[in-house]
Amino acid sequence: MRIHHPANRKAVEFLVDSVRDDGSWPIDTNLATWVTTLSVNALGDRLSQLQRAPIRSWLLAQQYREVHPYTNADPGGWAWTDLPGGVPDADDTPGAMLALLRGGTAEWAEIGESIEAGSGWLLSLQNRDGGWPTFCRGWGTLPFDRSSQDITAHVLRALMAAEAVNPAMAARFEEPIRRGFEFLKGRQRDDGAWVPLWFGNQHVAEDQNPVYGTARVLEAWWAAGREDEEPAARAREWLAGVQNSDGGWGGDADTVSSVEETALAVEALLGRGQDAAGVRIGEKQAAAGVEWLIERVENGTWIKSQPIGFYFARLWYFEKLYPMIFTVAALRRACLATGVAEDLSPHDVPTGA
Repeated sequence: MRIHHPANRKAVEFLVDSVRDDGSWPIDTNLATWVTTLSVNALGDRLSQLQRAPIRSWLLAQQYREVHPYTNADPGGWAWTDLPGGVPDADDTPGAMLALLRGGTAEWAEIGESIEAGSGWLLSLQNRDGGWPTFCRGWGTLPFDRSSQDITAHVLRALMAAEAVNPAMAARFEEPIRRGFEFLKGRQRDDGAWVPLWFGNQHVAEDQNPVYGTARVLEAWWAAGREDEEPAARAREWLAGVQNSDGGWGGDADTVSSVEETALAVEALLGRGQDAAGVRIGEKQAAAGVEWLIERVENGTWIKSQPIGFYFARLWYFEKLYPMIFTVAALRRACLATGVAEDLSPHDVPTGA
């Protein structure tokens, strides 16, 4: 073995440079594409056209245009990073599409070909059960080969956003979207929750995170204008019912509250679903969640991240941007839900969101 080979020296240099202050190493050193798309989608219209332009160009440059050497994936998808070693997947691809589609029809000339390629890539990945796996269609031997509930919801949101900007896509997407929603209906737990694949909580049985999963799947029903349907109503009732007494949410009932999970729950509950009496499901809980978030923003503790990822492999990571991104998205949704101007500071958001 050639221990002094240049490749070995570079590997050692990488390990030395990436060690953290506490002596540990992160699972991944770069989620640039993923957190960029999350940030763009959280900020929404708060990004001006001038600010969007360089981000749009950068995202377009991250799309894979050749068959991937690891998975043999067709061109058209996005990975989580701009560094070598990323793999196109069905969570980062819809995230990138949603971020690019924020500009609407005005930017279609620049993004249209990219969205067409990304949509085609996602459609080719749909499993026979109607859901979407992470990387490869139909293998089913590993957790990320099987259809995932949170990823399926993310794909559905991207396809619906694409056809909203370009209605000519609707005929092509109609059947895959129908099958995707049928998959989600069939995977909903009896109590109304959905369980995600890539995100978990160490304090929940089997390390699952039904708060994350339910919040993310509810966003698909909201985006489709189907929030009054029975699966969405049941999910909202479950999500409202597992709120902690302090106003926040953890990964499940009776789990310590975190900024990440509270923000996701608030954002999901501030949709338009109503119960039979015409009362917004989860309105009281969402208001308490907004207060919980605002308190942490004002005392500076909102930037403290919690381990939330990679639960099925029993690996956990902290992402320092998650609490900030999710909180911005939740408070922005609270402003929209109450008709409050988005440029107000957090303490100006009404408590009756």
